[in-house]
Amino acid sequence: MNLRIIGSTHPGYVLPINDALMFAGHEAGICYEENGDYDALLAEPEDKTMARVRGTVFSGHHSVSGHPSYNLLLEGIPKIIAMLLNNEKDYCTSEKSARYTHMQTSPDEQAIYDKWLEKFKAIILETYPPEQFPKMNDKLAKKLAQENARYFISVFTPATTMGYTVDLRQGNYLIGFCDTLIEDCMASTDPFMEKLLPCVVELRNLLFQNLNVENLRDNKGRRFSLFATRKRRECIDENYCINYRGTFSELAQAQRHRTLWYEMTIPKLDACEFFVPYIIRDKPELVAEYLSDMESLKQNFPQGMLIDINERGVIEYFCVKCHERLCGNAQLEICKQTEESLQNLISGAITEDFPEVFDTLMQYDGKTKCGLGHACNEKRACFLGPKCAFTRKI
Repeated sequence: MNLRIIGSTHPGYVLPINDALMFAGHEAGICYEENGDYDALLAEPEDKTMARVRGTVFSGHHSVSGHPSYNLLLEGIPKIIAMLLNNEKDYCTSEKSARYTHMQTSPDEQAIYDKWLEKFKAIILETYPPEQFPKMNDKLAKKLAQENARYFISVFTPATTMGYTVDLRQGNYLIGFCDTLIEDCMASTDPFMEKLLPCVVELRNLLFQNLNVENLRDNKGRRFSLFATRKRRECIDENYCINYRGTFSELAQAQRHRTLWYEMTIPKLDACEFFVPYIIRDKPELVAEYLSDMESLKQNFPQGMLIDINERGVIEYFCVKCHERLCGNAQLEICKQTEESLQNLISGAITEDFPEVFDTLMQYDGKTKCGLGHACNEKRACFLGPKCAFTRKI
């Protein structure tokens, strides 16, 4: 066995598309080179390599175009576009966190965001005073306040910065996915789709300007996977399919589990509801003020709007999600939803025919991440401790 590096990321360098296609052509040549001599492929005439590239594009053998990749930086990107991209599986992403950074939004959102940022911070410090909870401090209170104030930010506000690594094939597939979604938006009178249209057009044009290869498009009828095209029937077995309600923010967190599949139903303004953070649920006046502010922004589709979410996968990968989200440091909404999903899966497991499924799930019942063997260092440990992971208010 031998290993050699034949390409790697060079920060600041923009790989010309022709060079990327040559790389794909050499990779395609591996499939047909009887002697396995890669150096012979590198020495062949360029027109022979490019002829092979054209052949793979037209024949649908697109996987070889997945070898060269591009490190994209998307600035001023709306959350919903980040969610569109992150719902696809073939990528690596680093995104500005609304949990850990102060967000700059549109003027109508900014005033409400800033107001609730201060309200949440004050309520957090009142509920968990530092003198009783030593790990609580001003910095942590602000971080937790940001996590909840972001519910007021629209999924269409261009406030996110995102590093996105994608291969040449997938980048071109995304162009085709955009074309299909643009057609859907143009044919719709739904307010969500109308707001989505210019965002997708802009994304499509940027991808086309930077990554386009003629005829390199998906030929299997696929499209962006985020938006549901039909209802999903719940089932629990070796594979599972469940439906629940959550916010845009929760779904964006869940998308990080790329081994699971997620879909959302387009929200309707005439029947919309909003998530209320747990820390104010026992304060009726604050709840009323919170919902009133949410209602005033509903035309913007704030991230705290509840949407119908479908989740599908295999049991073992749901367990991986449990290992990550059943944690006192996880976003509270997704922590509680994961625990609820776990209980639903346990109650629906077929113990008579497949006891292994039930037994596998039961290993996570009542457990937190650290209770499953993960050792947090003191700096990263949750401020309330693992016993309060599911009962905390923030």
